[in-house]
Amino acid sequence: MLRRILNTYISRVKGESYVIDDNIPGSVLLGIVWTRLMMKLRGRLVFPARSHAPFIGRRVKLRVKSAIRMGRGVSIGNGCSIDALSVEGIELGDNVSVGAGTKIDCTGVLKYLGKGLKAEENVGLGTDNYYGCGGGIYIGRDTIVGNFVSFHAENHQFSRDDIPIRLQGITRAGIRIGRNCWIGAKVTILDDVVIEDGCIIAAGSVVKSGVYRQNGIYAGVPAKFIKSRLA
Repeated sequence: MLRRILNTYISRVKGESYVIDDNIPGSVLLGIVWTRLMMKLRGRLVFPARSHAPFIGRRVKLRVKSAIRMGRGVSIGNGCSIDALSVEGIELGDNVSVGAGTKIDCTGVLKYLGKGLKAEENVGLGTDNYYGCGGGIYIGRDTIVGNFVSFHAENHQFSRDDIPIRLQGITRAGIRIGRNCWIGAKVTILDDVVIEDGCIIAAGSVVKSGVYRQNGIYAGVPAKFIKSRLA
């Protein structure tokens, strides 16, 4: 009975068919339901005026909550830190999940207000990730991001030798990830990157400035084209 109710509820929230594995014991399901209820209660307490309260885990830190916009079914895992201080703030579409231990930092230093982050619907932002959003980060719908991934949407200038690098200013081009991409675990994505729709970035890769073409599989340090995933 509980399993059937949960399948119906989750399918309605996600807007797609969802069936819980029959091998999961009922006692475990009850524990999950209790945890999610507590997360929803925290979301309602933190965002009392929002029509769609998110699920919020334990020990979550939020800065400039007014600059965080969220759709239905957004989930923020335990121990996340989200600083939305920026020009455009943070926008999380329907069913976006922010994995436990993830840090989203829109403005690194107060001298240079950052742009912000936008994740479209059904994006999964894995656990223990870092999003430095100075130049702006855009992630298209249905993209999944693995664990321990880092995004760095700004760069230090360093061409002069008469003053320290830290005083030479920064450049910001931003990072754009297309729809239906898979970013593997421990990937590092640097500034001025465009990853087009349908790409796969292999685990451990370093993605430097450039355009990564649609449906390509890329791997290595730096990441290079391997083959089309549709070949």
